[in-house]
Amino acid sequence: MSGRIRFASTKSISLVGIDGHLVNVEAHVNNGLPGVTLVGLPDTSLVESKSRVLSAFQGSRIRIPEGHITINLAPASLYKHGSSFDVAIAMAVLSAVNIVPYENIKTVLFIGELGLDGRVHPVRGILPSLLSAKKFGIQKVVVPYADQNEAKLITNLEVIPAGHLSEIANIFGARIDEMGFEPIKRTTNNYVDRIKHVGDFSEVLGQNSAKECMKIAAAGGHNILLVGPPGTGKTMLASRLPSILPDLSPQEALEVTSIHSISGTLSDSELITRPPFESPHHTATAPSIIGGGSGLPKPGAVSRAHNGVLFLDEAPEFSPRILQTLRQPLESGEVVIDRIKGKARYPARFQLVMAANPCPCGMFSSKHNKCRCSSIERRRYFARLSGPLLDRVDISTEVPNVRTHEISGLDIETSAQILEQVISARKVASKRLEGTPWKSNSQIPGTWMRQNLKISTDILDYILSAVDKGIISLRSADRSMRVALTIADLEDKQMGFDDIAKALQMKTGVNSEL
Repeated sequence: MSGRIRFASTKSISLVGIDGHLVNVEAHVNNGLPGVTLVGLPDTSLVESKSRVLSAFQGSRIRIPEGHITINLAPASLYKHGSSFDVAIAMAVLSAVNIVPYENIKTVLFIGELGLDGRVHPVRGILPSLLSAKKFGIQKVVVPYADQNEAKLITNLEVIPAGHLSEIANIFGARIDEMGFEPIKRTTNNYVDRIKHVGDFSEVLGQNSAKECMKIAAAGGHNILLVGPPGTGKTMLASRLPSILPDLSPQEALEVTSIHSISGTLSDSELITRPPFESPHHTATAPSIIGGGSGLPKPGAVSRAHNGVLFLDEAPEFSPRILQTLRQPLESGEVVIDRIKGKARYPARFQLVMAANPCPCGMFSSKHNKCRCSSIERRRYFARLSGPLLDRVDISTEVPNVRTHEISGLDIETSAQILEQVISARKVASKRLEGTPWKSNSQIPGTWMRQNLKISTDILDYILSAVDKGIISLRSADRSMRVALTIADLEDKQMGFDDIAKALQMKTGVNSEL
């Protein structure tokens, strides 16, 4: 290497939120003092790649000529994080010292973390990384052996799985004795199994009124609040909502799977085709629910629930700060988190289900037990659910104690039977929304409804009278009209006065005589 300066580059991907940015990994080797310099705004885990790569060379019995190695991750203005650049760095160095022909790697994208023995470890975010790479025109990618199934979810992209650095080098023209090794396999995660087996509505005895509300919520994608004493079935109803939601569309499935790939909750690289269900505990922190963390923010529960259900059990027990932060994703369908090192955007269009006791002891509406709470305690307890948050809830329903006579001799509907009705209603809505960016009634803007649905004057006057009396806000008026649309869709008919009256009662609990 005396007197020679060698240069080579290859490509990798840096994820910021769910969006990938193409990174040129450049290696410059000269005959200076031995050492490695890494530049290009790397984080701590990426700076440590210098030691991992050098040890991986030794573990692969690859001898690098002495000299100073400078690694640049371009563009330098983009913050880089994680260990997924290790393989790209190693291959750029091997090409710069003429072990691997430069022509063979300059257009290839490499993703993977290197162990000290040269084996390639799996990394998070393979699916969103390759979706972005495909947009940049990349045609060939090298991924860890353990991530090959996830990578092959992307079509029209040549995927090369590899388990060891020596194997990758030989694929691209090196002549290295390959080490005998056992490829690292991904640890099994049962997330997909959990969302496939969420229970059946036939297991919920009684509660016919609450079940009807859940059916309407599923058909239109509406947010719902369940209120009742402990043990009446609120959690059972909420946890079974995904069982009556339609399968995800191909685009929705890719979005959801990408988020869970970044989060590390993806099961054996299987495409998620069912709506996800997230149920954080009320002691969870704001970053764990909304997203955040040090460096670039990670997705939280609201993003993992994208195109699915976010369930807040014992909702008044959650921190008011957390409940207030839900307002932005409920309106915009995404979370944008700003940090000093960058801004991350994660989709978060979820269906909110909240369950609450009527008072701190839970017995205020119970027919069997006497409430021990004062009126002030009851008001203070439920006031934790702020007006602006409740304004974004479309349906509020009571889940009372069930009597024995209410569960005997009933024709109990299964989730499959309810799902058929939900799918039929959604087909009616899809026909109405054809040519628009909206997929369900809950997403329709109020202006569009008033201009395109030919709502009768009597119905509009009825809704506006509730607004004038302060019973509901203008936002709630639009939400009630959306629920009325869904009620009509379930019966495959035009929205009428009775549908509006029922929707308003489900929103506020008031009678139709305003």
